[in-house]
Amino acid sequence: MKPRENEKARPVTDFLMEDHRRLETLLQSAVAHADQVDQGAYTQFRAGLLRHIGMEEKILLPAAKRLRGGEPLPIASKLRLDHGALGTLLIPTPTAAVIASIRGILKEHNILEEGTGGLYETCDELAGSEAAQLLAKLQAAPEVAVLPHSDTPTVMNTLHRVLERAGYTFHGDEI
Repeated sequence: MKPRENEKARPVTDFLMEDHRRLETLLQSAVAHADQVDQGAYTQFRAGLLRHIGMEEKILLPAAKRLRGGEPLPIASKLRLDHGALGTLLIPTPTAAVIASIRGILKEHNILEEGTGGLYETCDELAGSEAAQLLAKLQAAPEVAVLPHSDTPTVMNTLHRVLERAGYTFHGDEI
């Protein structure tokens, strides 16, 4: 399906935004019952979010840097901090505070990626005739192995530091 004449091709944007919606649905399913987390849905969400982060960190951001003659996107460092915070939030057992923190970060983070002039639109524009190849690499990204949850004091201390470095605060599940 080709875009109309005045429409821009958006293969990267469309693919990654669709993945965001899939992840949102999985997270919603995982917490559909207020008193418990559906571990099956949460495990799928965790693996999916880690894969999505990997696609952006290992494929999309390096491609944008290459297409900009070695200059990283100005937004890349913020996205990397957010990715680190999200990845760290996936380590402990999901609690109300963990889920709220994930949702809070994703709300801001997804705007940076999906919004006008955001990461995805910028990458589609930079890729130009290479967009189909970039999309193929994203689609071929491997699944990510997910380790068991860990709630150790070291993990929780790290979580607080990583969130703070990214500009977020974790409220709840005190150390």
